[in-house]
Amino acid sequence: MVGERLEDILAEHLDVIFCGINPGMTAATQGHHFAGRGNRFWRTLHLAGFTPQEVRPENDRTILLHHCGLTAVVERPTARADQLSSDEFIAAAADFEQKITRYAPRFVAFLGKAAYCALSGQREVMWGLQSKTFGNASVWVLPNPSGRNRAFTLDQLVSAYRQLCLAAGEHPPTDSPTYRAVSPPGL
Repeated sequence: MVGERLEDILAEHLDVIFCGINPGMTAATQGHHFAGRGNRFWRTLHLAGFTPQEVRPENDRTILLHHCGLTAVVERPTARADQLSSDEFIAAAADFEQKITRYAPRFVAFLGKAAYCALSGQREVMWGLQSKTFGNASVWVLPNPSGRNRAFTLDQLVSAYRQLCLAAGEHPPTDSPTYRAVSPPGL
């Protein structure tokens, strides 16, 4: 239901917890992460090597099989991330850090700079691995795969996510350097 909390998909000691800014309205309504028609998260994740095939949003819980989890910094669903106030990030900060500490992933990957900037107090951050940890996890900042974020092509998203995949010890497809790579035969 709209306005209700989108449930986290987490387990202890995952390789990566992907952290969205907040749930979109479609995701909240359907009860599945990254369910918006234009969202490129699942396709990017597959093409970067995290999953052997593209996961459908209604199967989002299967991400745990790939040693990854899903959460959001702010629980309130909105149509656009810019509808959140800085006060909402501040209010969510302590609980969010406790969540990351409790689940103890190797990496927490922020999807977009906005949430990490708000939580870290930094005005500017670079893409990729950060020098500071968050909740004892290494921090990686990735471009937001939202369909509204057209500053990044699918190729650029896949390249950025593949770097994290390699750092996390996953094995991206090697048969093609582009996003058109396919999963190995038999999968």
